[in-house]
Amino acid sequence: MPIRCDIVSQDRIVFSGDADLILLPGVEGVMGVLPDHSNLLTVLQFGVITVRTARDEQYFTVAGGVAEIQPDHVTVMADAAENVLEIDIERAEAAKKRAEETLAQGLPADSDVYLTQMAALRRSTMRLDAARRYKSRKSRQD
Repeated sequence: MPIRCDIVSQDRIVFSGDADLILLPGVEGVMGVLPDHSNLLTVLQFGVITVRTARDEQYFTVAGGVAEIQPDHVTVMADAAENVLEIDIERAEAAKKRAEETLAQGLPADSDVYLTQMAALRRSTMRLDAARRYKSRKSRQD
């Protein structure tokens, strides 16, 4: 009996389907969720969600958010999320470069611009790492 999984970002439904196992990037480490899991609400950190079925695995980047886990349903409400296969590597590299250039200007560490650029750098780096790691893994499965 599979568990239902919905991954939702602020602007769209990123994934909706059944899974045999869901791996979530929790703040204390990676958390595995199987059908009939106990009820739980958890905070997510930047990372990759793996949705595994008997046929394949799908990978999604997530930039924070929360996951509500019920015995038959997992709902991820992400600050930002996308399927790894949708990541535009050139765009992510450009975002990383912009953030690095802005941070190199020596902004005060408590300024809004500094904090925004640190978040952009963290997200673009995570997206690039995920695309390089999981896009090649997905192509080997096909």
